[in-house]
Amino acid sequence: MNSRRPFYYRETQGIRITVRPAYLAEQSIPALARYIFVYFIRIENMSQRTVQLLSRHWYIHDSGGEDYQVVGDGVVGEQPVLEVGGIHEYNSFCILKSPSGYMEGSYRFLCADDTLFDAHIPRFELEV
Repeated sequence: MNSRRPFYYRETQGIRITVRPAYLAEQSIPALARYIFVYFIRIENMSQRTVQLLSRHWYIHDSGGEDYQVVGDGVVGEQPVLEVGGIHEYNSFCILKSPSGYMEGSYRFLCADDTLFDAHIPRFELEV
């Protein structure tokens, strides 16, 4: 992750989620209202229990007036298990119709004792 980009983090029940977004100018086409953003996610298990990421729930706001949600299993096709001290990293992307917006949401985790909890993904800005 490039340290010059802004980063956002939030911790819920010992799960720390760090996000670094970036605008992809070379892949965007502003004349066609197509602005592409990549975001890098780091999930750290700072708790004293093993957890598995089951699903994601994203809220995506486009400053052009469109809001939508993305709900699904895992992240980029995986449902990683994070041991105590474990880390999972991945990146994905978002396409907006305007040059700014934001994303936020949550990941649902399963603990070894079959309890579930949601870890909050911090709101992060998407800006050209």
